[in-house]
Amino acid sequence: MRPRASNDISPVTPIVVTASEGRLRSVAVTDDAGHHVPGDFAQDHHRWTSHGDLDFGTDYRVRTVGLNGDGRTSRDATTVSTLSPRSTAYAQVVPAPEIVGDQVGIGLPIGVQFTKPVTDRKAALEQLHVTSTPAQPGAWRWIDDQHVHYRPKHFWKPGTTIHLRADVFGTDLGGGVYGAADNEATYHVHDAWVARANGATKTLTVYHQGHRVRSLPISLGKPDMPTHSGIHVISSKQQKVVMDSCTYGVCSGPKAYKLTEYWALRISNSGEYVHENPESVAEQGSRNVSHGCINLSPANAKWFYRHFGIGDVVEVSHSGGKALPVWDVYGDWSLSWGQYRQGA
Repeated sequence: MRPRASNDISPVTPIVVTASEGRLRSVAVTDDAGHHVPGDFAQDHHRWTSHGDLDFGTDYRVRTVGLNGDGRTSRDATTVSTLSPRSTAYAQVVPAPEIVGDQVGIGLPIGVQFTKPVTDRKAALEQLHVTSTPAQPGAWRWIDDQHVHYRPKHFWKPGTTIHLRADVFGTDLGGGVYGAADNEATYHVHDAWVARANGATKTLTVYHQGHRVRSLPISLGKPDMPTHSGIHVISSKQQKVVMDSCTYGVCSGPKAYKLTEYWALRISNSGEYVHENPESVAEQGSRNVSHGCINLSPANAKWFYRHFGIGDVVEVSHSGGKALPVWDVYGDWSLSWGQYRQGA
């Protein structure tokens, strides 16, 4: 009776003991510290299989007692070792549930950020699973070699529960990197809130559950600093924030700025927010004069801040700006469904 496994196995590979003849009476598998590995016998006791993950870089002592075909007792012992990876990577769920809270908006892409580059993308994707209730079609897309996002074909339906599971422990991610641990997260989608910013009319029209509820005068990015066009998704919100153009590489010159703004909801990593700007109230509704943000009056900014949050949608049109890049936080909606699906 021998374990059907070789040395340096993956820690997710079960240890299997089979009886070449007769049947198994007992199997004990222990690590160096004496901890027992659980397992189950097949109904005929010809096979024993461990269950649950093993540990990396560990020797497991396997002791068996069996009954041969003639009824004699036999004992055997051997050692099975698990591999010691060159490096391990954690799969961090994005966004972190503790940051976004219990409720998110209909536009929120979800995903995984690996702490090390992944060279075997196919192997990684095979261990990533998303379920939505009610069920909706969706697809994965690699943003770079550490970030992979998932979005539905259309915006999430209000009331959807989304569950993301990353079963990556022990997975060979390529280049000597193995998954360090499994991870998972659950998100709940609230009512549909969508705001459409029109650079031609200088208005922000707000829709709740598909019904128009308010139209607010705005000022978008001025001609030499236009707001990105297309679908944006709110990624964070702060009542007070320091906006510094140096954070995205503009540290000097006429386009540089460092300002404290209020009631701010971030819609891109290139410095675009929806926020209060008392100094541009005279231009709101008539001219685009911002550094790329969507400016609102103090009263309108407070109202917008109360009603919108992470995952809610801000669509920008007629801004004169380029499309929001797919890699810019939640720029996933910049691509058509067909384009997005090709990124897996």
